Amino acid sequence: MVVLSAVFLLGTVGNGLVIYFAAFRMKRTVNIVWYLNLAIADFVYSSFQPLSIVYLAHAHWPFGTFMCKVDSIFRNMNLFASIFLLTVISLDRCVSVLFPVWCRNHRTPKLASFVALGVWLIAFVFSLPYLMFSEIGENKKGNMYCYNNYGNGTSVKQLNHTGTVVMKFIFGFAIPFILIISCYSIILLRIRRNHMTTSSKPFKVAKAVIISFFVCWFPFHVFSFVDLATSYSDDFHLLCATVIGGSLSYSLMFLNSCVNPFLYFFLGQDFKVQFRTSFQAIFEKVFTEESVQLDSHSNTRSTSESHIVLAKFPVQGC
Repeated sequence: MVVLSAVFLLGTVGNGLVIYFAAFRMKRTVNIVWYLNLAIADFVYSSFQPLSIVYLAHAHWPFGTFMCKVDSIFRNMNLFASIFLLTVISLDRCVSVLFPVWCRNHRTPKLASFVALGVWLIAFVFSLPYLMFSEIGENKKGNMYCYNNYGNGTSVKQLNHTGTVVMKFIFGFAIPFILIISCYSIILLRIRRNHMTTSSKPFKVAKAVIISFFVCWFPFHVFSFVDLATSYSDDFHLLCATVIGGSLSYSLMFLNSCVNPFLYFFLGQDFKVQFRTSFQAIFEKVFTEESVQLDSHSNTRSTSESHIVLAKFPVQGC
């Protein structure tokens, strides 16, 4: 409950500020489109936390079947959208480094908006199973609870349960994680080969992106498989591991929705300088795209994105 309360307050306020500045106070660019959609996904996820707080406080779901399904699909859709957007941002940066001329001619905010819309549609499709399985039940004490009903019969339940866990792991972690690592590896190799920077900060920031993504999501998927095993087993040790480890892994997963704005602030520019500026100036420094002219015949490249210099990368966090 403490973690959920913190996520609700920090996530709604932090992402709300990002949405306000990105949508109403800043020029629309490709980067702004990515960060705006990412902030919307995290904001919606954070805004649903009061339902879980009430649920945990009273050990009772008082909101009915409809809200049980709405809560389930919105949570999963925004989780998928957030992860997919992080992957798209990495791919976008990689393409900008590899094909700068094509990006100058075709990489536009309008195209980015269509890609973001596609991300939301794909996230919705991946969330449909949770909409179908979400139901409410009643325990022996007469309290209602919201849960995933995977069907009738042990074999059917196990098959559906396994399918959703494996699907979320493959498409919600494994593939995005591989793509993010691959993109940043290509970018760093290109920087080293072309001697674009002599600072060690770009490599530290890129490493932070990968590590933070892994730390927030890998434990959650590990204990999803543990929970899958305990659901059809009477092993006491597995049950204990699920209860203890599952709580910790869920806490890390919840923090995903509120950590990004703080990473923008602390890692986007020097903290002491940013602290003296307005919030708008902070986000502008983090998000604004610059023009870096590099001659291709002297180990340099031309690009319209400052994110080629990874020292200016806003870390997208967990």
